[in-house]
Amino acid sequence: MFSALTAALALAVAVYALPAARDTGAVQFVGTNIAGFDFGCSIQGACNLTQAYPPLSALGGPDGAGQMQHFSKDDGMNMFRLPVGWQFLVPSPGSPLDSANFAKYDQLVQACLATDAYCIIDIHNYARWNNQIIGQGGPTNDQFANVWSQLATKYAAQQKIVFGIMNEPHDVPDIDKWADTVQAAVTAIRAVAAKQMILLPGNDWTSAQQMPTKSGPALLKVKNPDGSFDGLIIDVHKYLDSDNSGTHTECVTDNISTAFQPLATWLRANKRQALNTETGGGNTASCAKYLCSQIAFLNANSDVFLGYVGWSAGAFSAATYELSEVPTKNGNTWTDSSLVKACIARKSS
Repeated sequence: MFSALTAALALAVAVYALPAARDTGAVQFVGTNIAGFDFGCSIQGACNLTQAYPPLSALGGPDGAGQMQHFSKDDGMNMFRLPVGWQFLVPSPGSPLDSANFAKYDQLVQACLATDAYCIIDIHNYARWNNQIIGQGGPTNDQFANVWSQLATKYAAQQKIVFGIMNEPHDVPDIDKWADTVQAAVTAIRAVAAKQMILLPGNDWTSAQQMPTKSGPALLKVKNPDGSFDGLIIDVHKYLDSDNSGTHTECVTDNISTAFQPLATWLRANKRQALNTETGGGNTASCAKYLCSQIAFLNANSDVFLGYVGWSAGAFSAATYELSEVPTKNGNTWTDSSLVKACIARKSS
């Protein structure tokens, strides 16, 4: 995001192949973001590492591991997205992983895997390193591919790891050059991890509305080294507030006619699938109305939409953050936010 489910649990997607078309009326993946390792990262890709707030009680933060256990066990969630700043992982583009920082982030990844959910590794840098766009004046494609090669090597044996190449690229001048950057990351990942899903991000904040006409045609050319498109999923985001920023507590649209219906048509025409890795709103009646409607549409079109991941739980404050999906804990009992209860949870907790 800027700055920063009402059916039985479906069968998991087969690895190294696009999931088969489904008529079950339910998407395969439902979950939430577990934010914190991305805190301090601006929309210009500059990260103040002193502001990172690991959502792990073992590291002095909130109990993100407990949140994921609750979401999985009580709400039927089976996917979590784990944002992290690129600078948190490496001290400079192309350098080896920072062993101490990676070990901290890996604690969150392992806590996610322990729930048996799918876990999205998300580099949350907006296509940039310190205000310089990757492959277009900033770090080279090879330097970007290097961090993905290292991460893929770490998680190559974990079939439920999903590689989220980049959070919300925006104002990228040349979409074809950006597709080359995405291709470099895919090629690097596939050299060591042949089977996991990879999420392909477009320009325009990964907008679901803009994807069919702006970024999508360029991203369709990104392929696996063997020439296939297996496991390459279009990454989209879509908020429901007045300016599509995900910063307001009230919602005004379900995005169906303007975004998800046109995107579904485009995906079918090109035999591709998408995953909405950020959506959400305030814990208000308007957001419950419109988000539940948006989710119902995705469920009804589960042949092309794999799922949706809410924004956000993790290290946010449930009391102050506008789009909080952070559950509160009293003793051994977790209580969900009203929006999670109304729209996102697959089953009542």
